[in-house]
Amino acid sequence: MDMKKFGLVFLLLFSMLTVVLSAKTVTKTGTTAAKFLAIGIGSRANGMGDAFTALADDGTAMYWNPAGIAHLDRMEIVSNYSQWIADINLMYFGLILPFQQYGTFGINATHLAVGEMEVTTEANPEGTGEFFNSGSYAVGLSYAKVLTDRFSIGGNLKYINEYIMNSSAGSVALDIGTLFFSPFWGIRFGASISNFGGKMRMTGEDLLVTKDIDETKYGNNESVNAYLATDRFDLPLMLRVGLSGDIGNSKFVRTTWAIDAIHPNDNSEYVNLGLEIGLANDLVVLRGGMKALFMDYRDENLSLGGGLNIPLADHIKFHVDYAYQSYRYLDQVHKYTLRIVF
Repeated sequence: MDMKKFGLVFLLLFSMLTVVLSAKTVTKTGTTAAKFLAIGIGSRANGMGDAFTALADDGTAMYWNPAGIAHLDRMEIVSNYSQWIADINLMYFGLILPFQQYGTFGINATHLAVGEMEVTTEANPEGTGEFFNSGSYAVGLSYAKVLTDRFSIGGNLKYINEYIMNSSAGSVALDIGTLFFSPFWGIRFGASISNFGGKMRMTGEDLLVTKDIDETKYGNNESVNAYLATDRFDLPLMLRVGLSGDIGNSKFVRTTWAIDAIHPNDNSEYVNLGLEIGLANDLVVLRGGMKALFMDYRDENLSLGGGLNIPLADHIKFHVDYAYQSYRYLDQVHKYTLRIVF
């Protein structure tokens, strides 16, 4: 074994773990808006414990690392559905359009639907008979390009909105990523920054109230129209650094490993680990992973998943993936992904 190569890989892994095990500071847990942006997209990545930054080789790369779509040379449609906790549904749609020398373009949309709820008040705790909706969504445009035979860069510009009843908050954010194919054992190195953008502030008709400007005075106008001022909240900014590679790669069995180190702005640092095994020329794929290792007050446990890759016709492939994510305190989560590659 080449000791220089071993030393390089060890140094990269050590650096990632150093980030995670560094001195703890205030984590600001629960202080960001649009937290749905931190929910991992794609059953393949979810089944691998969300360790996908250095893989990023399908349409969900627009979420994990936009630089990954630069290496996709065929049009792809991806759709993801997640049965999230507390009867919340999360849906994702992505379209990849490669244009050879011009680079690769992508369109993506994410929608988190809470569902209809009945309005309750102090006077009517059982409900007023009026109903309202709430949820969140993000729509984005991606672009990535291969700069050398080993290095690519990409970005995803998106608009984010959260709404409840007649009020909403919006912002624009940018995701940036890079992907490097090293000459050492085919190891890939990826890095991305997600949700870099402005703060969000709730506005709308529901914040319109009547106010007595000076309650100490008698006879003045006691019903002045006024807006309640709400705080501004940061987006869930996230830095991801990842490594991935293959352990043996034959026509019958392929084993791929991945490790990510994540630094969020609203929690402590943590590590994700993932493993993928492809059988019979990747006709059947099995996955497993662990998420949020070393995180303070960790809730995530084991992730499992699998998929089928079915060729439908010449140059058309049909991918069906499933992931199961277990939690210590919350409900278990099931995720389903359909990809069509043309």
